[in-house]
Amino acid sequence: MKKRILLLIFISISTFSFGQEFEAGVFIGGSNYVGDIGRTNYVYPNNIAGAFFFKYNWNPRIAVRATYSYLPIKGNDADANTNFRNDRRLSFSNTINELGIGIEYNFYEYDVSSVDKTWTPYILLELAAFSYKTVVSEPRPNEYEYSTKYSASVPFGVGLKSKLIGPFAFSLETKFRYTFEDDLDYTTAAIPSLGFGGDGRDWYMFTGVSLIYTFGRPACYAKGL
Repeated sequence: MKKRILLLIFISISTFSFGQEFEAGVFIGGSNYVGDIGRTNYVYPNNIAGAFFFKYNWNPRIAVRATYSYLPIKGNDADANTNFRNDRRLSFSNTINELGIGIEYNFYEYDVSSVDKTWTPYILLELAAFSYKTVVSEPRPNEYEYSTKYSASVPFGVGLKSKLIGPFAFSLETKFRYTFEDDLDYTTAAIPSLGFGGDGRDWYMFTGVSLIYTFGRPACYAKGL
């Protein structure tokens, strides 16, 4: 009896672990930021950026996704649409490294191994940790010392994905990150010469296209959800 129970548990675990589809892929596109310097357009990619991701398709509607993103950002008051920023003429550049995990929800059932569920729009919501440079001191006028700072963000976005051929698919995606920081552009009240920003939180975004490889056995999805 014990052997039968152990065999049943083993078969159940194997079916759950290996009877699903997985996806891995790479994003390439552009990043931008909204804060105290430069433009205030939320979708205006102006730096080449990229990401790698891995997905576990829980069922045809829901996937769990982990993503690493490399996101350079910059801002220049010369590109802003307000006279105040145009006259101020400040600029900056920074680099964000981000690791996020979250849920991707498909509007339609999606399964590249089928013949009629090969495309869908989707939305996503994540929690992410990221690092970036921040100014920690000004030993001499207009000369700054930097340090790496770690924080959290709440990425959310929309996309469209579709099968290409065989196990390959692609997607188009825009993802927005709300942060709990106001110094991605180095503005900080702790240093008088950089205390020109308000108290609003900075945002950073990524818009791109991905190539996706699907692997694992044909879908044998868990029920529920």
